[in-house]
Amino acid sequence: MDLVVTGACGVMESGSVSSPISVALIEDSAEFRTVVRHTLKEDRYRLHVATTGREGIELVRQNSIDVIILDLSLPDVDGLDVCREIRAFSNAYIIMLTGRVDEVDRVIGLRLGADDYVTKPFSSPELVARIDAVMRRPRSAPQPGDNDNDHRVLGEVVVDVPGREARIDGELIKLTKIEFDLLEAFTSAPKVVFTRDLLLERVWGPNWYGDDHVIDVHIANLRRKIDPPTGSSRIKTVRGVGYRWG
Repeated sequence: MDLVVTGACGVMESGSVSSPISVALIEDSAEFRTVVRHTLKEDRYRLHVATTGREGIELVRQNSIDVIILDLSLPDVDGLDVCREIRAFSNAYIIMLTGRVDEVDRVIGLRLGADDYVTKPFSSPELVARIDAVMRRPRSAPQPGDNDNDHRVLGEVVVDVPGREARIDGELIKLTKIEFDLLEAFTSAPKVVFTRDLLLERVWGPNWYGDDHVIDVHIANLRRKIDPPTGSSRIKTVRGVGYRWG
């Protein structure tokens, strides 16, 4: 397998297959860089590597990246800040890599737009499963039972499904890809209760590898962006069942 230097930011392992999964690893530990390189040595992956947060941000800017594996403990910039900055210009899937045991760091990362996290030490099959799971996640493809009207008006909320935009009282709401996917699901069938399993399958994909804690985090973040300053939430919790719109 050839090694190709990709500017000042990193290294790319390129295989012979067409359309490989482009993965950016932002990790300062030589040990874990070696582990990930070994794990993703198959031709279906193309690996870019950066050893600092700033290098990682520029790497993602300069390359077409599908999945980012981002260490939270970097020597120059905190991984959470890197996540926030990358999410401002990239829709690549972000998997946080952390040795921290504090659940708060993971929750904050998910709120900033990360899609999943892996805790060190991790197994090679687990990392591959996480990457494959996010890559299987549907983005904006139509789903069975979707509202035929792609321009949805629900009170003050207007959802443009093809354009992947949401506005409240005419003001554009900045949503992450997962937040919009959740909003699209809820507004496709107002008053219908979505179970946690249904949300995982619809938004995260049928082969999601992980727990359902991510649902609570992303719905809480979505509520903060779309709920009125006073009054009840636009997304209702149906205890013991799931969530619904209105």
